[in-house]
Amino acid sequence: MCGIIGYCGHRPAVPLVMEGLKRLEYRGYDSAGVSFVQTGELHVLRAPGKLGALEQLLEGENVFSATTGMGHTRWATHGAPVERNAHPHCDHSGKLALIHNGIIENYQEIKAELAAEGCEFRSDTDSEVLVNLIAKGLRQTGDMMQALSWALGRVEGAYAIVVMNVDQPGTLWATRVASPLVMGIGTGENFFGSDIPAFLPYTREVVFLEDGELVRITAGSWEVFDTATLAPIAKKVQHINWDVQAAEKGGYKHFMIKEIFEQPKVIRDGLLGRLVQVGETAGPANGGVRLPELDEVPVPERLHIVACGTSYHAGLWGMYLIEKLAGIPVQVEIASEFRYRDPILPAGGLVLAISQSGETMDTLAGIKLAKQRGLPVLGLCNVVGSSVSRESDHVIYTQAGPEISVASTKAMCSQLTALLLLALYWGGKRGTLAEADGARLVAALATLPAELENALPGMRARAKTLARQFSSPTSFLYLGRGMNYPLALEGALKLKEISYIHAEGYAAGEMKHGPIALIDPDFPTFAIALDDELFPKVKSNLVEVQARAGVIIGLTNEGQDLDVEHRWDIPRAEGPLSAFFTLPALQLFAYEVADYLGKDVDQPRNLAKSVTVE
Repeated sequence: MCGIIGYCGHRPAVPLVMEGLKRLEYRGYDSAGVSFVQTGELHVLRAPGKLGALEQLLEGENVFSATTGMGHTRWATHGAPVERNAHPHCDHSGKLALIHNGIIENYQEIKAELAAEGCEFRSDTDSEVLVNLIAKGLRQTGDMMQALSWALGRVEGAYAIVVMNVDQPGTLWATRVASPLVMGIGTGENFFGSDIPAFLPYTREVVFLEDGELVRITAGSWEVFDTATLAPIAKKVQHINWDVQAAEKGGYKHFMIKEIFEQPKVIRDGLLGRLVQVGETAGPANGGVRLPELDEVPVPERLHIVACGTSYHAGLWGMYLIEKLAGIPVQVEIASEFRYRDPILPAGGLVLAISQSGETMDTLAGIKLAKQRGLPVLGLCNVVGSSVSRESDHVIYTQAGPEISVASTKAMCSQLTALLLLALYWGGKRGTLAEADGARLVAALATLPAELENALPGMRARAKTLARQFSSPTSFLYLGRGMNYPLALEGALKLKEISYIHAEGYAAGEMKHGPIALIDPDFPTFAIALDDELFPKVKSNLVEVQARAGVIIGLTNEGQDLDVEHRWDIPRAEGPLSAFFTLPALQLFAYEVADYLGKDVDQPRNLAKSVTVE
């Protein structure tokens, strides 16, 4: 979710690194920094805000003799987006510098250990803990490779890191686990990048790094090793034909489809450190979930969810789940309505404010109203240091990373992940969730990202076929029941938002109370008819559509007794986890229709990235 570039070569490193960071700006960031060794000293310059602030710092520095350097743009996850938390981070002796994407789950216990040994910390980040752990390994072994292997054997989580040592100024080391990192191979120069655009103008020869691989580069050499054993690994150099624009999108045509395919990673990141595995006892957990952000927060007697747009649909989905698993009464409010009402907010309640950006004005106004009425606020958002995170009494971060496309996709996936964890956590604390049920859901959650990753290519192929058959209608009806009703609303929103085809989402049982009058052969219905307790009811509703010669796309599961004209089978999943296959199916259909019609998918009509409505 952040930008990384590292360089060893014959060119001035700092200007090249800054160019690389600019090519990674599309990833989003809230601070930036560079490091390099010059005249035997390690230099680190960092600044909050955009790259212009960092460039101003560099104007007063002589940075043209260093030919090795690295840079980072940070999207805050641990600590506010201020200078002390920006990367690179140094160990307390100033010998090593490190840039890091990802999350070190067990950083707190390592930090306590290092602090007891006299280590001083200057930031709020997990990254500074990691560089000091590597420094400890270096003191013990005297060798950078062994130090990295030892330190990385002790950490848990996801990371892509690049490290430099003032005593070896022409060398960089890097490794990754569950966070992207690639290597660029040039002539007399080599590169690291979190994404190919970082170095694409200089080389199209790329080595894709895998989890658990440790790399050492100099200007004229590169070597890959197994992180645990330090055994050499042979790697293949691949030639990339992408241009810079295509590379920014990972080879995808649009950011929207790229972000749909990022959802398995979004789920992984949202679960990091929050699931308790079988046999694990460390730390407090409820319902198989660890949410230290809420350990001191009383379980609410009732919950008021306040949100807009896609976040509102996520909140509606969360209502069904929290009421079922935790037994807490939930009321979901459209923030723009909530702020102008005179809502009854009795003591003992809690307001949950959901916002991807953390800057949605109506949601912020709802937070203000809740606090005026004396209710505590729990923020659910993606951006550390955002207005929602500052105004809320407690915050859960969704860890979705920046979302470039205006049409929100992976943001909702991250919100569903957090809401499911919240329902499990409160259900465990209240005793309304049976231990076996919680364990089953947690086990299924652990395998969900890989299952979704495997399913997405086939789902896209089916979406593409259906999109070509359904690109001509001027209106669509989306139907769902229970937890699938909010997803039907979201499916309709996505279709109208990017294809400009009118679409309405309805609770399937309500369709006969008016909307059925619109059904005809030219008004198709997209029905969510999964294998759940409400399937017979949905099936009955669809018979009513067919009686009026309506054409149906039926999103269902393999083996279901559903007779519709256009059937779309998606993988089965445990209870609420079916939403994590339903949601991308709806997004993929909307995307493929819009793309087939030639719409500007990443920038829908009359919208700009500065808009604060979700």
